This record gives sequence, C-alpha cells and structure tokens, in this order.
Amino acid sequence: MAPFRASMMMLSLSLLTLPPSLFLFSSSTSILLSWHMISISSSHLSFSMILDPQGLLFMSVIMFISGNVLMFSKSYMKEDKNFIRFTHLTLLFVLSMNMLVLFPHLMILLLGWDGLGITSFLLIIYYQNPKSLAAGMYTALTNRIGDVLILVSIAWLLQNGNWIITNVWMNDLSPIIIISLTIAGMTKSAQIPFSSWLPAAMEAPTPVSALVHSSTLVTGGIFLLIRFFPFLNQLHFFNFFLLIMSSLTMLMAGLSAMNEMDMKKVIALSTLSQLGLMMMSLALGVPTLTLFHLLTHALFKALLFMTAGSIILYASHNQDLRLMGLSAPSIPMTSAAMLIANMALFGAPFLAGFYSKDLILEEILFNQSNMLIYFIAFFATGLTAGYSIRMMMMILWTPKHSIPCSNLTDKDLFITTPMFLMTLTAILGGSALNWMLITPNQPMILPLSQKMFTPMVIFMGLFSAWWLTNPKLTPMFIKTPLLLNASSSMWFLTNLSTQNVISYPLITSHILSSVGENGWVEMVSSSGTKTTLSSISSKIQLTQSKMMNKLLLMSVFSILPMMMLL
Repeated sequence: MAPFRASMMMLSLSLLTLPPSLFLFSSSTSILLSWHMISISSSHLSFSMILDPQGLLFMSVIMFISGNVLMFSKSYMKEDKNFIRFTHLTLLFVLSMNMLVLFPHLMILLLGWDGLGITSFLLIIYYQNPKSLAAGMYTALTNRIGDVLILVSIAWLLQNGNWIITNVWMNDLSPIIIISLTIAGMTKSAQIPFSSWLPAAMEAPTPVSALVHSSTLVTGGIFLLIRFFPFLNQLHFFNFFLLIMSSLTMLMAGLSAMNEMDMKKVIALSTLSQLGLMMMSLALGVPTLTLFHLLTHALFKALLFMTAGSIILYASHNQDLRLMGLSAPSIPMTSAAMLIANMALFGAPFLAGFYSKDLILEEILFNQSNMLIYFIAFFATGLTAGYSIRMMMMILWTPKHSIPCSNLTDKDLFITTPMFLMTLTAILGGSALNWMLITPNQPMILPLSQKMFTPMVIFMGLFSAWWLTNPKLTPMFIKTPLLLNASSSMWFLTNLSTQNVISYPLITSHILSSVGENGWVEMVSSSGTKTTLSSISSKIQLTQSKMMNKLLLMSVFSILPMMMLL
C-alpha cells in the first residue's frame, strides 16, 4: 500500500471511531461481543471483542497518530529503497496494538502482545547494521519475559473456566496471576529493572520512535494493567510494589536525561519518566487519570519526535546536541512545534500535559503517601522541566557548533502538515479529554501552598537547565566520576543487562571447554603451571609499585588504632 493512502486510511479510521466513543461516553455503556468456539470440559473458548468508550478513544488516538506519522515518514524516508516494506511493517505494528485494545480474551490478546514484539523487532533492525541488530535482539529478549508471564497467567486462569479480562475473580492462585501480569506490564512499559531496552530501541527510524514512544508498544503494558486493574487492585502488594518501582523509574530517567547528549535518547528517557508517572497514578488507585495522561502524553510525544526528525534532516542526520545550535531562525515552524511539545511535556499551563499531570500530582498530595514518594515525584517533575529546556536551548538558541545546513524541512508539506495537526492536539487535546474523561466523585481540595508547589518545582527545573547549559558552571555530577557513570548508564542497568552479565559465564564455559578438549593433565602440567605463575607474579608486581606511598599509608593505618586507644 502506498504510504499516502495508508496515512489517509488511518486518519479516516480515527475519525470513524471517535463518534462511537463519544456516544458510549455519554451513555456510560460498554459492549462485549462474544462468539462461542469450543468447550474443553468446563472451560469455554470464545472469540470476544469489547467496545468500551476508553478503548475506542485510545484506538482513535492511535490511528490519528499513525496517520500523521505515516505522512511524515513519506518525506523523512523518501530516499529509502524499502519504504513500501517499512509502511507494511508499520501497519502491522498498529494492527497489533489495536488487537491488544479490542480483544479482552487473554489468549487472543496474546496475539496482539506478541505481534507488537515481533513487528517492533523488525522495525528496530530496519537499518541493517550491527548496532541496530543488537538493540533489536535486546528489546525482543526483554519483552519475551513479559510474553512468558502472560502464558503463565493463561495457564493459571484455566481453573477459572474463562480468560475474559472482565470476568476474573480472586482464588488461591490469584497472587501468582497478579504478580505475573504486573511484571509483564512492567517489561513492556520499561519499568525498573527492565528500563534499558527503551533507549536502545532508538536505533529504529525516527517515525517508528514516534509510534513506539507515544501510542504503541510502551503504552501496551500500561493499558494491560488498566484493563486488569479491578482484579489487580485486590492484592495490596500490587499497589505498594508498583509505587516503589514507578517512583524509582521516574527518578532514574530524569537524572539520566539531564546528562544525555543524544537528542533521541533524551526524548526516550522523557518517555520513561512519564511512564513511571502513569504507573504511579495506577498504584494510587486512579486508572482514569492513568488513561488520561497516557492519551495526552501520546499526542505531544509524537509531535516531539516529529520535530526531532525534522531537525535531524536539517542537521544532516546528526543527533548529537553538542553539534547543534541556533536552529530557530532557520526552521521557525519546527522550532515553535518543539517548544509547544516540550512545554506540554513539563506541564505548562493549559497545554495537553498540564491537565493530566497536574491532576496526578494533586492526587499524590491528596492521598498522603510516604514523604519519600512526594519528594521523588516532584523532584522528577522538576527534572522534566530541566532536561526539556536544556535540550531546546542546545538545539534552538545556543551558538551553532556545526557547519551551516540548508533549510529544507519547513518547506515540505508532508512534514509541516502532520506537525501542524499534532501541534493543534498538543494545545487543545488536554482540555478536550478533560471534559470527556474526568468526572471526579470526590473533589481534591488542597491548600494554596500545595497548589502552588507544582509550579514552583517546574520553575526550579527551568533554572537548573540554565545552570547545566552555562559553560562557566560545571555541575557537581559531571565532576564526580561515579555519578557521571551512573547517570550515563541508567544507574548501571545498561551494564547489568547486557555483556557484563554474560562475561563470567562465558569465561567459565571457555575454561570448561579447554579442560574437556585438552584434558585435566594438560591444565595442571606445563601450560597450567605457566598461567598460574604468570598470574601470581603480576599480582606481586602490583603490590611493589609505588612502594613508598603504600608504606606511608600502612604506617598511618597502624598509628590510628593506637591513637584511638589513648
């Protein structure tokens, strides 16, 4: 299918699904369609489809974003020889996400869940190079953990006699099912300790990143937990565990983004931080606010990736923030769209992110949670403002650090049209969704000091961005190697999740292979003795280097206990 026709088809389907969603919202109705297929003893296997207002609204947003992304990709990837294959893979990717939304039967839902994993792998390795292949394999293997846990949940739900999400009830095995579903959702939405695959997935083309980080893949785990929330919420451990993991994810993503120099990875880490905020709202027991922020975040995050793709084209496919600068006069429309998207991201008043984010932060204050949770949530909110403004300053307003580039992107209608449509939704989408979704049964009444706490934190985050981009001031964590390495590697999750984990088993297997091939006699005779003596002598040489310093240090440590006894 031609890319432009695919884009028009997606936009048309988005418009077609919006009126039924509004009708179901107004009548507070959900429709469950079920076709009986086969019975195995007391278990009934059926093909089910759920038409509820939240699901149809989410589908409308998915297809609206997909249509704009496909239109954007027509210009972004026009020089690619396999663009038709890319379009078909993108359509399969969107179809898998819609299957996850439409089908409440856990067995059929698994088709959409696995479809997301397979198509995301194919899209991440679309650029055929070793780095893309490594990122694709890492993403696929991490998400396979969630696939296995979904299969475990299907097996344990056999005793219920059905696998419909809306008909799950508590029994003796429910804690195992709840833990399996929770961890499955965490793998897909990249919560700690499964976070490091999300920045690695940036090896995919930028249009794919716009889909993955806005309305598909990472939101699949969140939406699964929203669907299962009435069942999951019956176990108190679910809320506590999710609250801890989500708050740590927010903090880790914010600190890492403040030190990242790859533009697409900064945006990916901002997605990770917002996913943590969604999980936190779910842990607080407000799935409606979770869905609200999921939808608003999808709108402005897709716009943010489109502007990033436009800037990448303008900068001759450069993504390093240190080589950018002073882009605003050359690409004014892209710069304005990026400014609006970033302001919506950190919750500037009356943009899309303001309505959902402010409600979640007020819910945190209203629920009177642990003081540490307060601190992490608001500190991460300040970091969001900090790295958003830092990125814009380095791209748009600081002096240029690279060769001049020609202005091509702001003249292309296939880039400016979807960017304009997404900008409108980033401005108006929050208030429109607020009227549709939010009907608070209990109004949150907070004192003025707590109401003003969020704007104060955002203002402090904006000041930190100036501090980080000022060449005369060097931040403390850049001076400290441990903090610098921790923030650069996502609290060492990247190292713990990749080659460093398998290095010791590989060394052990190599030794065992040598013993098996050469025999133990060879290992303890000439070659083994030589290796052992060489290792011992090298360690002895280390003790003899800088001998005077070590003797002085030993003398100091020997005097200290004597002084303590006096």
